[in-house]
Amino acid sequence: MVRIEQLTKRFGNTLAVDNLNLTISKGEFFTIIGPNGAGKTTTLKLVAGLLRPTAGTVYVNGYDMAVKAMDAKKIISFIPDVPYVYDKLTGREFLWFIGELYKMDKNYYEEKTEHLLDLFHMENYGNQLMESYSHGMKQKVVICSALLHDPKVIVIDEPMVGLDPRSIRLVKDILRKHANEGKTVFMSTHTLNLAEEVSDRIGIIHKGKLISLGTVDEIKKAAEKTGKLEDVFLKLTAET
Repeated sequence: MVRIEQLTKRFGNTLAVDNLNLTISKGEFFTIIGPNGAGKTTTLKLVAGLLRPTAGTVYVNGYDMAVKAMDAKKIISFIPDVPYVYDKLTGREFLWFIGELYKMDKNYYEEKTEHLLDLFHMENYGNQLMESYSHGMKQKVVICSALLHDPKVIVIDEPMVGLDPRSIRLVKDILRKHANEGKTVFMSTHTLNLAEEVSDRIGIIHKGKLISLGTVDEIKKAAEKTGKLEDVFLKLTAET
C-alpha cells in the first residue's frame, strides 16, 4: 500500500531523511519511532505529499506521489501533531468543508459528520467557532476530518497529543479497526508503550536512517535485549 524507495530529503546542508527504503502492507499498522530530529515527521510529510523529496520515490497504492499526487491524496488522510483548523468556522462547518474538498455527496458527509461528532462527544460543540476550542477539541475535529472520506491510508503524527484518556482509547480502537479492515496506518509517536501496544511492525529511525525494523519481538531479538521497547530504543539510538 505504501512503498518508499531510496527516499532522501535535504534542507540546505541538513540531511533529514537518508536513503530510506520501506514497504508498508495493506492492513498493516506501522509505527515509526526515533529521537527528536530523527526524520520522522519529514518522512510522514513526504509520504503524504506535503514535501517533495530531494531524491527517491514514494508510492501510495501504486501511485507515484511525484507524478500522480492527486490520485494518491484522494485515498490518504494526514493528521499532523499540531491541529490546523480555520478558527472562524464551527467544527461542523469545518467537516462539511472537508467533505466538499473531497467532492463527497452532501447528504453522506453531513450524516458522517454527525456520526463522528457524536463518536468523539463533540455534538454539543459542533456549532461553536473553533477559536473557542481547546487543543484537544481541535485535535478531535482534525481526526474526524481525516476519517470523513474513509481513507485507505492514514498517516498520523503524534495522534494522542492533547487528548483525554477516553479519547486516546477511542483513537487507538479506531486506528486498530482501520487496519483490521484491510487499510493502512502509518504512525509516528514518542510514546513507546503506545507503539508497542498497537503496532504490527515498528521502524526505528535515527539521523535519517532506518536502523531497525520488525515486530517488537524481532527488534528485541536483533538488539539482543529483553524487557521494554524503551530499553531497546535507548540501546539502539545510543550505539548508532
